[in-house]
Amino acid sequence: MRQSRPSFLRPLAAIENTIVIIGSHDNTLDLLADQIKMTKGDIGISSSHVGSMGGLMAIRKGACHMAGAHLLDIEDGSYNISYIKKYLPGEKVWVINLVMRDQGLIVPKGNPKRITGIEDLKTKGLSFINRQPGSGTRILLDYKLKALQISPAEIKGYENDEYTHMSVAVAVLSGRADAGLGIMAAARALDLDFIPVVTEEYDLVIPDRFHSTRKVQVLLDTIQSRDFKEKVTALGGYDTSQTGRVIYQS
Repeated sequence: MRQSRPSFLRPLAAIENTIVIIGSHDNTLDLLADQIKMTKGDIGISSSHVGSMGGLMAIRKGACHMAGAHLLDIEDGSYNISYIKKYLPGEKVWVINLVMRDQGLIVPKGNPKRITGIEDLKTKGLSFINRQPGSGTRILLDYKLKALQISPAEIKGYENDEYTHMSVAVAVLSGRADAGLGIMAAARALDLDFIPVVTEEYDLVIPDRFHSTRKVQVLLDTIQSRDFKEKVTALGGYDTSQTGRVIYQS
């Protein structure tokens, strides 16, 4: 009896109606995908988490419709724009805020090591779980360590990294690390404690050639909807007062 083979091919319409997002990880991207699927069944999101710099490189290679980024300029405290000018010269883009979010130390429930800040990573000899090179979170950590005059070599576990905030939270939950730098929403999702470090800007970087397409406009309409903003706020650690605002256009 001849057995049928499974098909891994997707209809052309489904591929054309998929928004490819590459870059920094954020829990709201999953929520956004669910929201769009619920309200616009023919539009989908495919996201890949390779860090903010990886997202800009994907735009440069033409590999995505947009990138999620939160790259801190340590000179002036701004986000993303200086990196876009440096790494995407000549590329016309829109930078649109998705959320403002709280980044901080994710620690076990009850904070048994009584961690109060990044300096404790050195002074208390804590085991740490890092984010990958090129991620906005890694850049933030390096900036904070430099300000505190702490060498990465003095942080136990600095070389151990994960690619998402949820993976960092899982490492803390499992006991593999005493702390990791990540977003409050990831800590709350796993019932872990959270020590705030900074409120940062998380933006969508969209090449101009895709901005006016129907699927991208559906996404932009969705992030500005009341329902989406309420669901984001419920995750914890997010501020949607700037959501949908054009931060920069080249």
